[in-house]
Amino acid sequence: MSSPHSHSRLKYLSLGVLVLQTTSLVLTMRYSRTLKEDGPRYLASSAVVLAEVLKILVCTFLVFKENNFSVQAMKQLLKEEVVNKPVETLKLAIPAGIYTLQNNLLYVALSNLDAATYQVTYQLKILTTALFSVSMLGRRLSLYQWLSLLLLMAGVTLVQWPTESEGDSEHKVLSTGSQFVGVMAVLMACVSSGFAGVYFEKILKETKQSVWVRNIQLGLFGFVLGFLGMIVYDAQRVRQSGMFQGYNTITCTVVVLQALGGLVIAVVIKYADNILKGFATSLSIIMSTLISYFLLEDFNPTRVFFVGTVLVIAATFLYGYEGKPASALNKTETSVNSAT
Repeated sequence: MSSPHSHSRLKYLSLGVLVLQTTSLVLTMRYSRTLKEDGPRYLASSAVVLAEVLKILVCTFLVFKENNFSVQAMKQLLKEEVVNKPVETLKLAIPAGIYTLQNNLLYVALSNLDAATYQVTYQLKILTTALFSVSMLGRRLSLYQWLSLLLLMAGVTLVQWPTESEGDSEHKVLSTGSQFVGVMAVLMACVSSGFAGVYFEKILKETKQSVWVRNIQLGLFGFVLGFLGMIVYDAQRVRQSGMFQGYNTITCTVVVLQALGGLVIAVVIKYADNILKGFATSLSIIMSTLISYFLLEDFNPTRVFFVGTVLVIAATFLYGYEGKPASALNKTETSVNSAT
């Protein structure tokens, strides 16, 4: 039985890792999609597939560890939970497919938006999760939560508010078009994240399985659907230069960080509460903004952006304010997910 001191240490450690993972993933993904290189750029679809493979391998090892490193016990568990329950397993194909789409959308978003704008806008997944929870699970939101959702919408609107900038009109048109594509990708990712999270929660209530077994099931479907997507959309490029074209150290880092994202969230769900999770999200937004401005130099914040960011951070805290009612819903929003 673990002591309160060790539990507290695990709680803050898991939150620290979440801040590091979220910030690193967003910044390295953005850097990898904007880096000027001689050869072809890596395929986002292949990176999504590889992340699923890595997630399956890590989760298989964790199931192996849970079964005291017994191959026989692990095989028996996987047979009982995955093979012998085909209906329950097939139900996971829907959230897995949506998560795969979402992961691809995030690459599109970060190819067209700076890391800070993406981070703030992506918090709209709190709103979509809340709305799907109300409509699909019949959940009731507190006054604080409704207020936080209004604050969230106001904040994201301000972050996306068009600003006058100097420069030739052609560059401005290109920049506006690129920003529009990025914002649409984030909004679609927010809707898919909200729906998949709530649908996944409904499935979890019906079955009691190891969180790592569920991740293996999600990963298997994610791999198959991601691979099919790669064949459909990037078949010609794969034939020409192979699945691993444009891969380098940065690309491999992005794949590893994306694979570990859902696993870190699973640990945070176990050890941390929503206020601390909101604090981690806010820290990640602030770090992404500062690094984008000082190191990547692809971001020039305005006063309106700062006001919007403050509102989004305040909304994140307010949403998790009322302990128990918030916690069930927020657990859905952070349900084990390949994308963060």
